Amino acid sequence: MEILQPDGWAKPKGYSNGAVAEGRFVFLAGQIGWDSNQKLVSDDFVAQLRQALLNIRSLLETAGTTPEALVRLTWYVTDMSAYRSRVREVGAAYQDVLGKVFPPMAVVAVTELVEPGAMVEIEATAVLPR
Repeated sequence: MEILQPDGWAKPKGYSNGAVAEGRFVFLAGQIGWDSNQKLVSDDFVAQLRQALLNIRSLLETAGTTPEALVRLTWYVTDMSAYRSRVREVGAAYQDVLGKVFPPMAVVAVTELVEPGAMVEIEATAVLPR
């Protein structure tokens, strides 16, 4: 993956502005903070976030790859203030599960998610190198 960083642009914090990748695509449906039995692991924002990231990592492993193949993440959160007020914990959980991988990302506030009680949902796209 080649990161796109135009000359003169400030370096982004915790994501990249863009990326170019070539290979086989892996598209992951939005992952929430539930376990393999489809039960939410907690009513805590960071605990749900961690589990959603673990689910992404597990799906990537099933595809035969690692988080380094990620080229896009879109996060949907039901409480932006919970995200902002706990951003250090969010970052720690992210790096603990996915490592120092920072593909292009977006974080979007939504009023609710399909699964009652879910506080975060993350879609992911990865590219397996040829």
